[in-house]
Order: sequence, then structure tokens, then C-alpha cells
Amino acid sequence: MPGNAPRRAAAIVASAADISGAELDYSPESIDLVEDIVDGLRAEGVTGEHMAESLIAFGCYIGEILTRHVGGAWRQAPMVSPTAVPLVVELPDARGCQPID
Repeated sequence: MPGNAPRRAAAIVASAADISGAELDYSPESIDLVEDIVDGLRAEGVTGEHMAESLIAFGCYIGEILTRHVGGAWRQAPMVSPTAVPLVVELPDARGCQPID
């Protein structure tokens, strides 16, 4: 649900601070920090399957950056596959962005 995305983003902000001391501040520059965190997990051998929930939450975080800095809005997307998360951020020019996938 689109309304859950901001809550998931806030949860991963708190988790990142607790686990690695990372300060995610919803700035576009913090996307690099998210990439570093995910790359670090992969380097430790954590598989995509084991961090699926975290990856979804990080996708919500990146989507929140789009809503706050570009004026996007969370929308329900059509289900294209059983493994896809049916959420998109609709940008002001009506393009859809899939930060979770």
C-alpha cells in the first residue's frame, strides 16, 4: 500500500542508525550511503533473499527522497509479476519510477 512506504522508509532510517551508525537524512546525497550499506551487506555474504525486506525498505527510502525533493507521490502499480512490489512513485510529469524494484 502506498501509505506504508513512508513508514517503511522511517523504519530503515532508524535501523541503519542503530546497526551501522548511518545517518540517512532523506537528502539526494544519502543515496550513496544506501548503496554503501547494501554493498557492505553483500560483501558480508548476505544474499538478496535474506535481505529482501531491507531492500524493500531502502527502496521506500529512495522513493521518499523522490517525493520530498522532486514532488513525486506514491501510487499503487499494476501487479506485473508475483515477486514485484506493486508501488511506484509518480513524478510530476506523470512518469512512474520504481525505486523498490
